[in-house]
Amino acid sequence: MDDAVKTIREAFVEASSFLNRHGIEEAALSGEMLLQHLLGWSRSKLLLNWRDPFPEDLELEWQKLLGRRATGEPVQYIIGEEGFYGLTFKVTRAVLIPRPETEILVQEILHRGRRLFTSSEGASVGDKPLLADIGTGSGAIPITAVSQCPNWLAVAVDISPAALAIAQENAARNVVSDRVRFLEGDLLEPLIGEGITPDILVSNPPYIPSRDLAELQREVRDYEPHLALDGGKDGLNFYRRLVNGLDRLSKRPRLVGFEVGMGQAREVAQMLRDAGGYRVVDIVKDLAGIERHVLAEA
Repeated sequence: MDDAVKTIREAFVEASSFLNRHGIEEAALSGEMLLQHLLGWSRSKLLLNWRDPFPEDLELEWQKLLGRRATGEPVQYIIGEEGFYGLTFKVTRAVLIPRPETEILVQEILHRGRRLFTSSEGASVGDKPLLADIGTGSGAIPITAVSQCPNWLAVAVDISPAALAIAQENAARNVVSDRVRFLEGDLLEPLIGEGITPDILVSNPPYIPSRDLAELQREVRDYEPHLALDGGKDGLNFYRRLVNGLDRLSKRPRLVGFEVGMGQAREVAQMLRDAGGYRVVDIVKDLAGIERHVLAEA
């Protein structure tokens, strides 16, 4: 091979160095993900063909991708998708990028929901359990839940029509469109308006205090939707509204699960205790040891 020909590995090394110089965290990972996207290859194929020539006809597109990442645009928005709980979700700047800590919330909901809605003989208790996800964004939570539990149904609520459009695409992509209903509106209002009473209520609402938005990592601050980030003065506005709205449902959900920001879990847990009707209120930590989720069971 001609020494002057740039290999795929050399393109990767150059990209990592370029992104590092522009202050990108995990620059090597970004370069690898962008290469996989550009070439349409899996990670294993990329590594197997590391020494192959970099395709000259892709050089201009490669430079454009790197330029976008160098400005801080998240890789997931550039490539248009993100993995979550073994599934793949389309993401655009209309929705938050699904995060690993939310997989823990889903895991807790699945574990507790199966216990609450399955008899000791293994049969489903009553009708198919209905999960409602408030502020669904990409639809990652309800789509994953019904994918894992074929007898569950879901309602996905969001105030953003653009977010709901992405969530509907993701339901179709993951072949669950027949088991997820999408409603546009503010928090619990669409459920109340249509008389829908979920058995399971889940939400990962906006929880960043307004004053902290300007200090967020630029990937989040400059690219992810502020509608899905701003939780009001102390970051707890949406939890108060959700908990206060529970009594407007015809029946309390038997299981409630919230994702919360750092330092918020105990206050949100107390809101649910004060609301009454829940015999168990637990706080669950994420993999970094941060109190990240609040679960309540009736």
